[in-house]
Amino acid sequence: MLDDNLMNYQPVIGLEVHTQLKTRSKLFCACSTEFGLPPNSNICPVCTGQPGVLPVLNKKAIEYAIRTAIALNCKIAERAIFARKNYFYPDLPKNYQISQYEMPLAEDGYLEILNAENAEISRRMQKKRIGIERVHLEEDAGKLLHAIGAQELDYSLVDFNRTGIPLLEIVSAPEIYSPEEAYIYLQTLKSILQYLEVSDCDMEKGSLRCDANVSVRPQNVASRFIGTLGIKTEIKNMNSFKALKEALTYEITRQIEVLESGEKIVQETRLWDADKGITQSMRSKEYAHDYRYFPEPDLVPLVLEKDFIEEIRKSLSELPTARKERFIKEYQLSEYDAGVLTAEKMLADYYEETINRLQITDYKLQIISKTTANWITTELLGRLNAENKTITESTVKPEDLAGLIKLIQEGIISGKIAKTVFEEMYKTGKKAEEIVKEKGLIQIADEKEIAKIVEEVLKENEPVVKEYKAGKERAIGALVGAVMKKTSGRANPQIVNKILKQKLEGEGK
Repeated sequence: MLDDNLMNYQPVIGLEVHTQLKTRSKLFCACSTEFGLPPNSNICPVCTGQPGVLPVLNKKAIEYAIRTAIALNCKIAERAIFARKNYFYPDLPKNYQISQYEMPLAEDGYLEILNAENAEISRRMQKKRIGIERVHLEEDAGKLLHAIGAQELDYSLVDFNRTGIPLLEIVSAPEIYSPEEAYIYLQTLKSILQYLEVSDCDMEKGSLRCDANVSVRPQNVASRFIGTLGIKTEIKNMNSFKALKEALTYEITRQIEVLESGEKIVQETRLWDADKGITQSMRSKEYAHDYRYFPEPDLVPLVLEKDFIEEIRKSLSELPTARKERFIKEYQLSEYDAGVLTAEKMLADYYEETINRLQITDYKLQIISKTTANWITTELLGRLNAENKTITESTVKPEDLAGLIKLIQEGIISGKIAKTVFEEMYKTGKKAEEIVKEKGLIQIADEKEIAKIVEEVLKENEPVVKEYKAGKERAIGALVGAVMKKTSGRANPQIVNKILKQKLEGEGK
C-alpha cells in the first residue's frame, strides 16, 4: 500500500493488455507460431513485408477475438477495418504494423473484479466493474536481442519469428485506482483468457504483456477529486504480476513527489527497471496522430454477421465466475476454496477429475470435497509453487490423488501416514497403494492389537494417567501420542481414543 502521506491523491490507471492468440499460424500468412525455434526460421515474404505480397486474414484469430469480446461483455462491431500504424523500429520489417484504429472489432465492455479492499474477505467479497474501452486485433512485432546468454552485445540482433503472430489488445478504461486493483484486474483477465483457451498467457514467453497509463489527481478535504485526469505517463517492460504492482507503486509515488515539489508531470513513455526498482524515461509520449493511421489498402473491411457471432457465443465454455459459483453450490466449498480452485482452468479441471473418481455419496460430499480441496491447495500446490511448476507438471495425477484419498476414507491409512505417502508419490510418481504395500504402512485397526499397545503405554506413563484421573482430560492427548509413536503413526486414532478412555475409566472405578 502507498504511504499514508500520499493519500491526498488518487491514482488513475488504465491497462493495455496484449495477448498472443493460440493459433497454429500467423495472422496474415501460413507461417507457424511455434515458440522457441531458431531465430528467423518461421518467416516468409508476407510476414517480413517483401514487395508484391498480400496478407490473407486468419479466420481462427477472428473467432478467438470474438470469443474474448463476448466474455468481456463488449459490443461487437458489424464492420471492422484494419489500419496501418506507421512507425520505424528495427523489429518492424514493413515499417508499419497492421492493427485497428477508428473501427475496432469490439468496444464498450466491462470486466468484474473483486474489490481490492475486500479481496481477502471470504464472505463479503464485493465486486467492482472496470470498463473495457476496446478489443482489437493486430500483428505482433519481432524481437530485438541485446545479449547472447550472459554475454552483452555492443550491437543488436533481430529475430522476426514473432512478427505477424496474432495479437489481441484489450484496453481498459481509466477506472483502476490502485496497484492492487491493477494486479487483480490482470489476474482476472488472464484467468478468463485461459478458460476461453485463446491464449496460454505465458508472461515469460511474452504471450501476455501489459502496458500501463498512470496519472494522479488531488482530492480536497471533502474527498472529492479536483478536476478530471492528470497528465499520464506510460510504463512498459512489465513482464510479471509482481513487476506490474511494483512499477505502478513506484510511478505513483514519483508523480506525487513531482507535484508536491511544484513541478509538472511530463507526458512520456517510461521503462520499468526491475533491478533498480525504478521507472526511467524512454521517450516523449506519442499521440495517436503521430502514427499516421490510415486504412490498410490490402485488406477489405471485416464484416461480422450476427449468425457467426451467435455460433461463437453458444460454443463458449464455463467461465471462472460461473464455475466458482457452481463449485460452491455443487461441492459445498467455501467461497475462498472455490476461488482458489477455479482461478486457473487446468487447476479446476484437476479438482473435478479427482472428485469424479471418488464416487461420493451425498452425506459424505462436503467432507470429501473439502478434503480433496485441502490436499490440492495445501500439499500439492505448496510443492509445485516452491518449484515454480504448474498443475500440468505435477507427478501426482488426479487418479493418483483420488487413490490416496480413498485409502484414507476406507481407514487403510491414517491422515498422518497419508502425508508420508503423498511425499513419496510426488517424488517418484508411484501410486499410493504401491507405496503403502512397499513400506508396510497399512493402518492398524485391530482392537485387540491396539489394546495391547495401550496397556503398555499406560504402564510407561503413570504420571500422565494420574493427571487424567485427577481431572485433566487433556492429558489423554499425550497418551494418544505415545500410542501413535509406538505404532509409527499406523494405529487408527479413533480406536486408540476409544480404548484409552475405556481403560482409564475402567481403572478409575
